Amino acid sequence: MGLFDKKYCDFCGGKIGLLGNKKLEDGNMCKDCAAKLSPWFNERRHSTKADIQAQLDYREENRAAVAAFHTTRSLGKYTKVLLDEDAGKLAVTSASDLKSANPDILDCSQVTGCDLDIQESRHELKRTDKDGHSVSYNPPRFEYSYNFYVTIRVNHPFFDEIRYSLSNGYIKTGETAMGGMAGSFRVQRAGVPAIHNIRLNDYNEFLKMGNEIKQTLDRMRTDLRKEINTQKAPKTAVLCPHCGATTIPDANGCCEYCGSTVNA
Repeated sequence: MGLFDKKYCDFCGGKIGLLGNKKLEDGNMCKDCAAKLSPWFNERRHSTKADIQAQLDYREENRAAVAAFHTTRSLGKYTKVLLDEDAGKLAVTSASDLKSANPDILDCSQVTGCDLDIQESRHELKRTDKDGHSVSYNPPRFEYSYNFYVTIRVNHPFFDEIRYSLSNGYIKTGETAMGGMAGSFRVQRAGVPAIHNIRLNDYNEFLKMGNEIKQTLDRMRTDLRKEINTQKAPKTAVLCPHCGATTIPDANGCCEYCGSTVNA
């Protein structure tokens, strides 16, 4: 098949334009079908037609999960972590219309961890000398900007992590270096051009916001593990020291007959 031969999508059968082909390991995909894949999936070029068809089937099934999803808590400002605490589900999306966006609905038990990163940009400020040359200050002066990233690690068949910019880009803090206030974040130093607006309050807002997301997800994982371990723990009958009955303590360690705490 020649370079300029007509290509057709292996999924919808539609004709693919000259620049619209999304190449697979063993086939072709149009941009409309590619748009149906999870936004957190990034292994398309190494996927087979069977792999992609399985994901497209899953994405259609996901629409029912979206319809049943009821947000009880929202964390974030631009891209948000949405929680359905009653059903033990979560989604990560920047969309306001969930039905149209079809965000991946995950069980909270699929979350395996959460990492926070701040990417720091340092841009040197210079002055103009008497000859019109741009020269460094003595000592050198710098202005700083920061981009906040959240990475949620997950156990999912089509992607391993959900990584996004919490701040939706860089936040400039002027000549104030903010690395000492990173909290749970890891600061990654880089050389990205600074943005020309100072947003110290925004820096602190996203710092707090990121830590809240991590603490919530970490606490959720801890609670799930405790629940699982409680369910796995063997139930043993003991003698209640208060009423004398032989009882199997409830989840709170209390006698099933008199309700008193049993020190088993």
